[in-house]
Amino acid sequence: MSPSADQEDDEDGFLGAQSGPEPDPRVSDSSKEVPISRNGGNSSQEFLTMAVTQPQKIQESTGSSLVPNIYVTYLVVSHTNIPEYGGTEFSVRRRFRDFVTLADRLALAYRGYFIPPRPDKSIVESQVMQKQEFIEQRRVALEKYLSRLAAHPVLRKSEELRLFLQTNGKLPLQPSIDMASRMLDGAAKLPKQLFGDSSTVLAPQEASQPAKGGRDLIRIFKELRQSVTNDWGASKPPVVEEDKEFLEKKEKLQDLELELTEASQQAEALIKAQQEVGDVVGDLGLALIRIGKYESQEATGNAQKVHATDVKRLATAAVKVSRFYKEFNAESCKHLDHLHDYLGLMQSVHTAFSDRSSALLTLQTLMTDLSAMHARIEKLNASSSKTFGGDRSSNRKVEELNDSIKTAEKSRDKAQEEYERIKERNRSEIENYECDRQRDFFSMLKGFVQTQVTYNERIASVWSKAFEEAGSASV
Repeated sequence: MSPSADQEDDEDGFLGAQSGPEPDPRVSDSSKEVPISRNGGNSSQEFLTMAVTQPQKIQESTGSSLVPNIYVTYLVVSHTNIPEYGGTEFSVRRRFRDFVTLADRLALAYRGYFIPPRPDKSIVESQVMQKQEFIEQRRVALEKYLSRLAAHPVLRKSEELRLFLQTNGKLPLQPSIDMASRMLDGAAKLPKQLFGDSSTVLAPQEASQPAKGGRDLIRIFKELRQSVTNDWGASKPPVVEEDKEFLEKKEKLQDLELELTEASQQAEALIKAQQEVGDVVGDLGLALIRIGKYESQEATGNAQKVHATDVKRLATAAVKVSRFYKEFNAESCKHLDHLHDYLGLMQSVHTAFSDRSSALLTLQTLMTDLSAMHARIEKLNASSSKTFGGDRSSNRKVEELNDSIKTAEKSRDKAQEEYERIKERNRSEIENYECDRQRDFFSMLKGFVQTQVTYNERIASVWSKAFEEAGSASV
């Protein structure tokens, strides 16, 4: 039997799931922090906080499968004083698919912004990990995702997010259609476009959307040809990216990504090394406890008893130090996680820059099409002038081309507006990103160093006390 479509879409993997141990309530504490701050000119008095809690398994029967579909919903509780929300507290239940829909709608409506990436679908993880552990990890990831959206000065007030947080029941956002279905729609439309039953001129309302949706194969082919011409053609495109400041910052951000990747890997290595030290010290403490117990049982004189006591004291110190290392590592992880967050955001940076390139390509293609149509009209007019009384067929084609030109000009204007809009979004996002990164990195380093000092002092204090007590006992 094959899994139902709902199971594959949600990839929760809860068919026959067994209830695991209750999640540690301490795990969610760090997730409520907003890992990446956004200044963006927000009023300091406005706030939007969200918590993802109370995972609940839902079982629904499907007529197409003998196996019931089981998925998980989460209670999303939000508090805000933002006027656009028209209220202060909301609670709704959402499943993972709803988060996917929210992310897709934001990506379409807010091209050019650095939109925080949503948690990935992880089918393998859901099958390998303990079910309750997987649910808890996903809950934390979803809460972190919403917190990042809330920190964005524009997305926090978006209609899509407000509907997601306020509307009970089914999410009133149209889910995105998968690529295969869009390509089939485009393939069905293609014959009409090729044989003239349907216009091949891009409609103005579609000029502000990317071509990669797949519904218009003619447009995809045209933009692909334009892209090849840009890269390999002898002629210069009608309009090019001329913002040198943007191109420089784009290159610097690419360099930053490499540095973040290296720093993130080193941070992981540090955390792993600290964890190993803590584990080894803890194992040493347990081994010394066993030795101390043996020494106590075998001791016959005062010197041997004192020695056994010293061993137990050292063992206790080692176990205590091991516990400090665990706390130390957790705090270090919390601070260094900023590196992973900013590295993860680079995916959104690339997407925003890709939106810009896509919008420019659409504009270039439309301008090339317009030039071709004008050239064709000139050719038809020249041909018609050689015929006495004019060529009716040529005149009719000229009229059709003039109509197409009017539509194409409107589409070009819309594409120009969209390109300028995305350029401005890129500019403001880069500016905010730099300000936020400097502030967050300073806070991260300050917190990390403070944690190092605090816990190393505590660990040193435990060892010093054990040494002093052992020394005084020997005397």
